[in-house]
Amino acid sequence: MRIFRLSGNDILAVDTLSALGAPSAGSFAWVSCTREALQAHLADIQATLQQWGGAQLVDLHVSDLLNRQLPSHYDYTAQYDVLVFRRLAAAQAGTSATLAPAPRSGPPILRRIDTSPVGFVVMESIVLSVHPSDCTVRDAYADKLLQSSSNDLRAAGSRVPSSPPDLMLRIVNTMVDGFLELRRELNHQLDHWQAELLDPRTRFNNWSALLEARVSLHQLDEVCEDQRAAIQDWIEAVKTWPEAATPALSRERDLLQVRGRDVLEHIERVVHHVRRLEQSMETAVQMHFSAQGNRTNDIMRTLTALTAVFLPLNLIAGIFGMNFDAIPLLHSASGFWWAMGSMSLIAAVLIGLFWRKRYIARTDR
Repeated sequence: MRIFRLSGNDILAVDTLSALGAPSAGSFAWVSCTREALQAHLADIQATLQQWGGAQLVDLHVSDLLNRQLPSHYDYTAQYDVLVFRRLAAAQAGTSATLAPAPRSGPPILRRIDTSPVGFVVMESIVLSVHPSDCTVRDAYADKLLQSSSNDLRAAGSRVPSSPPDLMLRIVNTMVDGFLELRRELNHQLDHWQAELLDPRTRFNNWSALLEARVSLHQLDEVCEDQRAAIQDWIEAVKTWPEAATPALSRERDLLQVRGRDVLEHIERVVHHVRRLEQSMETAVQMHFSAQGNRTNDIMRTLTALTAVFLPLNLIAGIFGMNFDAIPLLHSASGFWWAMGSMSLIAAVLIGLFWRKRYIARTDR
């Protein structure tokens, strides 16, 4: 569990909930924990939420935060908002990804993408975030906050969140950008498969892995759609908040909407990228079968042309193989050479004709 108290540009990290103290004007708290820690310290966390936010979590929302399979969604009460956002991150070694059942084949990057849900409870003066046990985004952002507090305040002012919703959006944006950083590796691995599919000198037989990769991309598309719907619902909920009492609060709300739309745009970029990967893989499969069909047609065309060349030769050989005594040239000393010459001439004429019509042609495959 990591606990922070933020007041303007001052960021204080504390070790326990009791050390967080009482709320004060212009300050808010961030409590981040794992699902196991939430379940073990639920009573203390509820007491802290009551002290800082004036409300406790209802039982259904506690169950949602502890659920490891919950899709991205947004919910609210009169006292707080709840946002469940499935992260898109590369699972660390020794952990199993939740995008699809393991074990799986296919590109290693698809096997390692983890979509565990991260829950946020946003109150007026406190944020509770519930992460998986291996969530590096939480630790990376917490370290970034501590570094911001130790740097020049003028430079850090743009990086320190000004309110609990702002903090939530910054963490969500960090999780979305984490998948954007995986695009290069994912593109490289899928491009390798596409090259193998389109290479006529290789025999692609890893169809089960290809099917599982397509299923994984489809599931990833569904995860991103849920993410987009959840953020969109939150943005629409912000528009229904009461009118701001001061210009500063009004500007802060406008900045929240701008940041929310920025997060939404990043999610749409991920959706576009995933769909483009699905389309590229589908196109590569279709081109593979089209190339195989063209190659088969070339082979059948060549075999048909060679068969047509030998048909008249078989006819001549069949005629001279009949059991008749009165066949012209049969008993002549030059009959064999006349038959071979005519057969060679017919074969040469047909080969030349088929070559001119490109029924028999040299190919690179």
